[in-house]
Amino acid sequence: MSTLGPPQIALENGDREPVSMPAEHALSRNVAHRLRPVTKGRQTWVLISSFSTVCITIGLNQSYGIFQHAYTSSESTLFSTPEIQNTALVAFVSTLGSGLTWASSVAINPWMERVPSTKYITVIGVILMSSGFGLASLATQVWHLLLTQGLLYGIGSSMLYFPILSVAPEYFDMHRGGAMGFILSGSGVGAVAFSLAVQSLVDKLGLRWTLRLLALLNLVISLPLAITAAPSRFTARRPTLINLAIAKKPAFLLSAIAALLQSSGKQVPVTFLSEFSIALGYSAAFGATLIAINNGINSVSRVLSGVAGDRFGRQNTLIVTVLRSAAAVAGLWLNSTLSGSKAMWVAFIAFYGVWAGGYNALFPTTIAEVFGLQAYASVNSFIYFIRGVGALFGSPVAGVMLGRSSVMNYRSLVYFDSALLFGASACVIGVRYFDSRERGVFKVKA
Repeated sequence: MSTLGPPQIALENGDREPVSMPAEHALSRNVAHRLRPVTKGRQTWVLISSFSTVCITIGLNQSYGIFQHAYTSSESTLFSTPEIQNTALVAFVSTLGSGLTWASSVAINPWMERVPSTKYITVIGVILMSSGFGLASLATQVWHLLLTQGLLYGIGSSMLYFPILSVAPEYFDMHRGGAMGFILSGSGVGAVAFSLAVQSLVDKLGLRWTLRLLALLNLVISLPLAITAAPSRFTARRPTLINLAIAKKPAFLLSAIAALLQSSGKQVPVTFLSEFSIALGYSAAFGATLIAINNGINSVSRVLSGVAGDRFGRQNTLIVTVLRSAAAVAGLWLNSTLSGSKAMWVAFIAFYGVWAGGYNALFPTTIAEVFGLQAYASVNSFIYFIRGVGALFGSPVAGVMLGRSSVMNYRSLVYFDSALLFGASACVIGVRYFDSRERGVFKVKA
């Protein structure tokens, strides 16, 4: 069997260097001829619409720390005292929403291939998201939030997010890493904007009207994105199930484990950032500011991580960012819990913001590079499903470990989070090793 020529390799891994490919990539041999042509205008719209989609979906998920504090505050009048004290259950609202945003992809991917247009999916998703916020404003018990701000919003955000984001890498080639870094930086931008906006609205209007305004705002922003969602460039139907040969690869298995561990670990600091800030002695408003700072840094970092991946190798950059985010938790956050140091906590927020976004920015491009663009949609949907499962696991377990929010109680939580992130680091290193071994050549830039 002949190897892929340079034009096909350019689409598979973003390089212009010919490399030999294993038999499993045979489906992608003529992928260049199966893609519709793309214009600069279409690429620009894909960048804008995908970025905006990430802002509204993931940005809202990452600003939940403001709601977490508002729901569990002693000043809250929404719930009874026993429910206010159940920190783990309230944290699970965010976990459920975030987890379903990713995990629902495994059902949405085959659905996309069976409808005339993805608009049928994305528009329904927007309606579910706004319904989730609107109905949450009527909640009187935590399980009401689980069904609305958790379940409804999570399923709806996935129906908007995945159809738009799953086709975005198809529109870029040589600068795919930079493009996806820019797109995924929307989570940080959205989190900054929503963290500050939600805190201000809660202070001025209260929780119920804040949720109602978010329902309306989501309709205004997201409906145009849903209606104008870009279609896949593939002229033929893409596979919706993972090829068995790919599923048996060590690189695939390690990618799935890395996704599980990294998603579990990454959510923990995001969920408890506001609460730990208050435990250290900061005000709720300053805690919201720290969330905004972390997300702002994270947003810039995702763009730079994507650009660095294009230049130095996407797998290389991925490994560095995951390792350093783990080191930030085990070093700076742990030190803050041991000493009560505010300086160490602020340093952690900055450094974690720099490195934690690298995985999110780079794993979509490494999937296309390692498993091929033709298999991207099926592999990506499964990895997102695994990430959703991980998100459902990390913060609730951490909440149970924490119990009452005090600085000393966070130590076991930090040890747990460090183990998750260092485990993810080992897995992405393993993916790099097995991918190189399968190709039969070790490239410094990969």
